[in-house]
Amino acid sequence: MTPANATPIAERSSSSVLELIGNTPIVEVSQLSPSPDVRLFAKLESQNPFGSVKDRIANAMIKRAYATGRLVKGQRILEPSSGNTGIALAAIARITGNPITILMPESVSIERRQMLEVFGAEIILTPGGEGSNGAVRRAEAMAAEHPEWCFLHQYSNEANPRVHYETTGPEVWRDCPQITHFVAGLGTSGTLMGVGRYLKEQNPDVQIVAVEPPLGELVEGLRNLDEGYIPPVFELWKGREILDRKRIVRPRESIEMTRRLVHECGIFAGISSGASLAGALKVANEAVERGESANIVFIVCDGGWKYLSTGAYTIDLDTATENAEKVIYF
Repeated sequence: MTPANATPIAERSSSSVLELIGNTPIVEVSQLSPSPDVRLFAKLESQNPFGSVKDRIANAMIKRAYATGRLVKGQRILEPSSGNTGIALAAIARITGNPITILMPESVSIERRQMLEVFGAEIILTPGGEGSNGAVRRAEAMAAEHPEWCFLHQYSNEANPRVHYETTGPEVWRDCPQITHFVAGLGTSGTLMGVGRYLKEQNPDVQIVAVEPPLGELVEGLRNLDEGYIPPVFELWKGREILDRKRIVRPRESIEMTRRLVHECGIFAGISSGASLAGALKVANEAVERGESANIVFIVCDGGWKYLSTGAYTIDLDTATENAEKVIYF
């Protein structure tokens, strides 16, 4: 017999898995901080249904394409992605009834390809030495050859930063209104642009910090603005006005911090999350040197399960760092 005060199932459930995207939790990880006056908070984007922060933009881009008539049921979607965006797009495209082609560097981790296969995506591999920029160039060429396809192009799609402005930013402000610094990796730049603009509107003193790799080095999920490709959304959203500073994070630091998240906080995260933590700790140390207090929020972009084949969590650190120079993890 159902208790008289039980909540009906319909009131406790969602009508679609897509409704579970967003509203991710923030957890304090100040045990990693160099000072009790500097608090660290991790926003767990790994809790999205398809496993990453890219669930937000994938859903937003497809919804916008349908709303504007650029995409209809049965039409093929085309997108360059080294993993997370492609996985989320493939999952949602499966739900909406759209075939999808993902272009990705051949040097991505095997789990990424496997997840795309699970959702039925067509995968076209591009030369690993060209990195994500090579996949973008190939996708742009294919889009020109196939105007009947829907090329969403996350690097220039307004829905990318917009969804972070409308959802991620307000969530951060709601859960941590005392925030002094926001730290995230510089990839498409959508997270930094959307969240950064929103937080600046609430409090202009909030510092927006981008994490990027050294020029010519691969760090999971990140790009250097000087490597020859500046994401159009960075320019459209006046990124140089929103960003207060950039911090360089090397591959070894990223892996070391990813391991700290697991060992000291129980957060099993991807390599870019370690990079974000490394950037947050640089900001924390600077605050300590100045004798300031701070509340730093950084993004945990995805979970670690897609990176197990790389050995980043278990093998010798020198070997893991060497592997990071050969495999694109993001």
